[in-house]
Amino acid sequence: MAEMVRNKQVLLKNYVDGFPKESDMVVTSDATINLELPKNEPGSILTKNLYLSCDPMMRNRMTETYEGAYMDSFTPGSPLVGVGVSKIVDSTHPDFKKGDYITGHINWEEYSVIRDPQFLTKIHNTDVPLSYYTGILGMAGMTAYVGFYEFCSAKKGEYFFVSAASGAIGHIVGQFAKLAGCYVVGSAGSKEKVDLLKNKFGFDEGFNYKEEENLKATLKRYFPEGIDIYFDNVGGKMLDAVLPNMRLHGRIASCGMISQYNKLDQPEGVYNLQHVFFKRLKILGFTFYDFLHLYPKFYDLIFPLIREGKIEYLEHTAEGIENAPAALIGLFSGKNVGKQVVAVAHN
Repeated sequence: MAEMVRNKQVLLKNYVDGFPKESDMVVTSDATINLELPKNEPGSILTKNLYLSCDPMMRNRMTETYEGAYMDSFTPGSPLVGVGVSKIVDSTHPDFKKGDYITGHINWEEYSVIRDPQFLTKIHNTDVPLSYYTGILGMAGMTAYVGFYEFCSAKKGEYFFVSAASGAIGHIVGQFAKLAGCYVVGSAGSKEKVDLLKNKFGFDEGFNYKEEENLKATLKRYFPEGIDIYFDNVGGKMLDAVLPNMRLHGRIASCGMISQYNKLDQPEGVYNLQHVFFKRLKILGFTFYDFLHLYPKFYDLIFPLIREGKIEYLEHTAEGIENAPAALIGLFSGKNVGKQVVAVAHN
């Protein structure tokens, strides 16, 4: 007889206005799940969820509607959904078998029944930590790759700036820029994070944006000849300060605006847009979902860098799904260093 177990879940309690709180979510063990699939339901898989990715864009999905949405909002009373890594414990699907590891979008819960697994990816390389598939081998790494290599087309000696530089994407793309021979500066939210940028990730310089009264002047100090490439993770005031400091024919890769996600009703204005045409700038807003076809090319680059120790990767891990709400909320106050992961189980 199949085993029935409690299935701990993280549910969205209500849609969120303003800054999200842990109380906007609820951790419950009310649900149960059968650890064996019905044999008369072909094409399904049952997963044990191991690692959950906390990503700033999840905040947007906690709002009922938001302009320009490219993903549906979460449903109150249902589990949150995000990138994760899971192990298959039962399958009636011909392409997946028990014991396989997969990655993709999964519910924030201990176990999941997935009846349409076509958008999940089977993990073949297990010589690296499985949690890496939530970050450097997943959305964060792929976003850094696309923005830097496919759009920025950096040349040796160019001046590169990245905001939220100690975060999941920032600390990876900054190292890509160093490998390409760029001069690299990053902004972060504490002295400790700035020290990491310079001493662990090899950045040339870094600064604590919270201590700077005039960001435009700060950037002029670090880039007296201007910025060739800006990798934007925050938007708002930082983007506004960057624009006057860009060089002719500069490139701006915009993959996130974490400073604005809690201000959807009244976002901060950007007032220096005239520099876009003064300096003939190129700006690309993108998500990694537009470039999934490039995963093989990305893996050809990133796996050797990881295995040969040519790139440093940092995870900030919260143990237990009950700590997932706090881990997600912590993104918006800078509590994480590197990629924020929730370890539901380790195998």
